[in-house]
Amino acid sequence: MTPRIEALKQYFVLDKAHHAVRVPAPGAEGAPYRDAALPAHRRSALRLKAALEAETPVIFPEERIVATRTRPALPGIFTEEEWRGIESRHFIHERGYVSNLSPDYGRILQEGLIAQRARLQNGEYGDSVRMAIDAVLDFARRYREEALRQGQADIAARLKRVPAYGARTFPEALQSLRILHYAMWCEGEYHNTLGRFDQYMYPYFQRDRESGALTPEDALEWLEEFFLSLNRDSDLYPGMQQGDNGQSMVLGGTARSGGEGFNPLSEACLAASRELGVIDPKINLRVNRDTPLSTYLLGTRLTRRGLGFPQYENDDVVIPGLIGLGYAPEDAQNYVVAACWEFIIPGKGADIPNIGALPFASIVNRVLRETLPSASGMEEILAAVRAEIFAEARRMASAIRDIYMIPAPYLSLFFENCVERSRDISLGCVYNNFGFHGTGLATAVDSLAAVEQAVFVEGLAPQDLLRAMDADFAGADALRYHLANECPKFGDDDGRADRFASILLADFADALRGLTNERGGCFRPGTGSAMYYISHAEALGATADGRRAETPLPANYAPSLGVKLRGPVSLICSFTKPDLARVINGGPLTIEFSDTAMKDEDSLLKVAALVREFILRGGHQLQLNTLNRALLLDAQAHPENHKNLIVRVWGWSGYFVELDKCYQDHILRRAELTL
Repeated sequence: MTPRIEALKQYFVLDKAHHAVRVPAPGAEGAPYRDAALPAHRRSALRLKAALEAETPVIFPEERIVATRTRPALPGIFTEEEWRGIESRHFIHERGYVSNLSPDYGRILQEGLIAQRARLQNGEYGDSVRMAIDAVLDFARRYREEALRQGQADIAARLKRVPAYGARTFPEALQSLRILHYAMWCEGEYHNTLGRFDQYMYPYFQRDRESGALTPEDALEWLEEFFLSLNRDSDLYPGMQQGDNGQSMVLGGTARSGGEGFNPLSEACLAASRELGVIDPKINLRVNRDTPLSTYLLGTRLTRRGLGFPQYENDDVVIPGLIGLGYAPEDAQNYVVAACWEFIIPGKGADIPNIGALPFASIVNRVLRETLPSASGMEEILAAVRAEIFAEARRMASAIRDIYMIPAPYLSLFFENCVERSRDISLGCVYNNFGFHGTGLATAVDSLAAVEQAVFVEGLAPQDLLRAMDADFAGADALRYHLANECPKFGDDDGRADRFASILLADFADALRGLTNERGGCFRPGTGSAMYYISHAEALGATADGRRAETPLPANYAPSLGVKLRGPVSLICSFTKPDLARVINGGPLTIEFSDTAMKDEDSLLKVAALVREFILRGGHQLQLNTLNRALLLDAQAHPENHKNLIVRVWGWSGYFVELDKCYQDHILRRAELTL
């Protein structure tokens, strides 16, 4: 990276010197809005206006892409009493704001904000959207005035053009995107993704490169500064943990034209992320059976950087899976990833892909306690498990009624036909599907495999197993060792275990098939876990695979914690046996490598080939983590020495020392594989 980029990284990321300009935000909470009896969409627009007006334009030394938060907090738009009333009448998902969507940045970048006025309808809602547009334009105007005051003519010239009008150059497009994206957080939305950046930004990149306006080095420097801008305010963005901010970026994949979408900008993004070594943007790489090994090698070089990305998505599985759920082929082809791994459609999807989680391990545990004493064989147990999965899925689906989300008039600009119909994105869009994660799959699979082996093959008395589980295996060390270490495991390419994974996932898909949510969408099954791998484990007793009570479940689609596997090849063989196109809400196979596994060119090629093999075998999604256990333990003991140590948590990367201890401990317990 250039000295200028090094200086910006030091200033914003390492030293966080820009925090010195932050001051508490003035202004009342929701009472004035309540007293004026304002509708929620007008409150959102007024809050965006107030938040942007409260910002002080600041241009830092060496900076060319501007917009930095100086007011850390956003005022509320409801009083506490009003919000309690809303909660009493509605299902509230997470914080109640629109989140986890992918805006259509490309259209706004091309046309500019002023052109969007023509799309607005007369009436109260149109006035709210107009107010939001004006607030963003005024924010850009004040930054332009500050640039002129400082004699920054280049910055001022870009801000005279964007975001009011369509961008013409790569620097203009980057500056416009920075402001457009920045304003979403100020309206209150969170997990605001960046979508197919290399597709909608490529025309500007290509034009400047072909005209000679930018050299490859110039373009990379602009790109790296934009990436750094995503890290300036990310500590203010809501999430389960620091770093869980949803700034995901998707590269490559099938282009809208039908050809290969991986282009020179895709490669530049991988290079920028590798050079910078920061947690945002979180890179995703779409691949397929025809992706050359050279592309996988580029991804593997980024993995070696220790950031926990890229995360890989397999077009050959994801696109047919989405079409099977009712997505139009052209939209399925244009899919992106939400904050973590869920598959969504930019500019059209108002899906809520993380609205709940089906607890596989709890279901199997409950069924075993109820049916094992009298069961004549595994088929009887599996039938009971299937019935319980159906019952739980329907219970979860029926619990989601009268959902309410805070209106987002500014964000609605970025979605198809929302403002034209005066229909806020909070009420839905073209796609309105809900997604359920599936947690503890490996624990459930290993439990079923252990029961089959220990009870129905070896003759262990069912009551002896259940009594040992009830006692959390106290006084049953030998039995626990046998269950945990000598029975078949999911991830060892052992059909005795793997078949149960295929059965459970098929049951999950069957259970949700035909169910419709209140917005007319379907329910999508997935293999992710989000944070549930901690919370679901806390309510789970000992399990038949030898796991003790409250021991965390594996994160996402991964082997059980502490399982000794033969290696990464057997892991991939096991985890590609189920029909993953049927459980396409998302949820990656997560593989943890020792940081010595990619020490040289030969080992990099082996990892790249391994990723390619996963794709060729029909895997849907994959993320790789590189770990150094000794380093992580030292970071727990001496966090002040490891402030920039990055790890992959569940579907996002964050700084290890900023995580709660339960998440740190989970990462330490994951199996490190070597090649």
